Amino acid sequence: MSIAQDEYARRRRQLMKMAGEDAVLLVAAAPERIRNADAAWPYRQDSDLHYLAGFPEPDAVLALLPGRQHGEVVLFCRERDDERERWHGESIGTERAVSEHGMDDAFPIDDIDDILPGMIEGRARVYCHFGREPEFDARLLGWMRRLRQLRGGGVVPKEFVALGHLLHDLRLYKSRAELRLMRSSAAIAAEAHLSAMRMALAGRHEYEVEAELVRSMRSRGAVPAFPPIVAAGTNACVMHYTANRAPLRDGDLLLIDAGAELDCYASDISRSFPLNGRYSREQRALYEVVLAAQQAAIEQVRPGRPFSAAHKVAVYLIAEGLCSLGLLQGDAETAIAEGAYKRFFPAKTGHWLGLDVHDVGDYRIDGEPRILEPGMVVTVEPGIYVPPGERSVHERWRGIGIRIEDDVAVTRDGNEVLTAAVPKEAEAIEALLAER
Repeated sequence: MSIAQDEYARRRRQLMKMAGEDAVLLVAAAPERIRNADAAWPYRQDSDLHYLAGFPEPDAVLALLPGRQHGEVVLFCRERDDERERWHGESIGTERAVSEHGMDDAFPIDDIDDILPGMIEGRARVYCHFGREPEFDARLLGWMRRLRQLRGGGVVPKEFVALGHLLHDLRLYKSRAELRLMRSSAAIAAEAHLSAMRMALAGRHEYEVEAELVRSMRSRGAVPAFPPIVAAGTNACVMHYTANRAPLRDGDLLLIDAGAELDCYASDISRSFPLNGRYSREQRALYEVVLAAQQAAIEQVRPGRPFSAAHKVAVYLIAEGLCSLGLLQGDAETAIAEGAYKRFFPAKTGHWLGLDVHDVGDYRIDGEPRILEPGMVVTVEPGIYVPPGERSVHERWRGIGIRIEDDVAVTRDGNEVLTAAVPKEAEAIEALLAER
């Protein structure tokens, strides 16, 4: 299921070729982060380091040194330590970094200040994520100062270059192995959504549904890709609602936005369904507008189409639907030109998906929307959110929030909906809920 070592090696070679032999590329592991007191958050590796090496531990720095005679791929990492492993479990160590993770060489992280500056010496450029982690930034500047002091200047890299300009464009195109992982991640998230829909009944609470989502994902070896949104009733009108404390009430819709992460690859699904098993007239009317917009937007996810095409068609159909239902006055063209639709649809229709939920990659190139190509993966997630205090509409519409989201991979001849296992047609959802 995981990415093979030869694929990591291909990625590193491709990146070094793009950077050139007079460059050095440095990628630091994500630091361990403290939740409170001495309790740490569960560790999750930096996405770029994972993409290039699949190395799962903190306290590590990957150095790519194109053309280096003694090995181009060097990892600084923790040494094996019996006392530490007694408390925290087995670590990989420098020997296994070479034998199992494909490094040309590996050194103890405690020796990086003595070894890495000499590797940097004479290189023209340093590619790194300067500004992301202040501690690593300070260390890097320290190495530069040390080189100047020891060598009298002239051999220190003259240029720092943002690594993302090269690396993040590579990450945008998913390999076959990555797509297999993302299908598995999507399948796990889909099962979690189905399980949550079956137990989400009036009288329970949002946190009970969240617990079922997490239970389902963890039982299949995954973790939540982000804190699940479980928003009942008017809470669904809060775009990034995460409190998940409210009771579930008969007659309300429940909006669930949750995804799984498997081997660092994410999925992202949203569904909106009636807690009592049947959409009300107003809920159904708005739901059908969102569903039509989402289906039309998915049709725009195909090679040769601009990334913006899905949003454009979703905006038009949502504006048209809102006008038809009387929530907006006039016609769709006027509502779009004046931006009136944004009162009810303030978000974009999707984002890149991959190692990060909101994955890396430019949405525009030279000022123009990026053209979709095979291997790219996006979410498609239009919605309608009528705030409970919105006085411009009749009260029967107020407090309804609906989002429908799927993960869509661009293929050679169209697209593949990775999350199709979760029903979204109103009749199919009602039939599923009737089985509870």
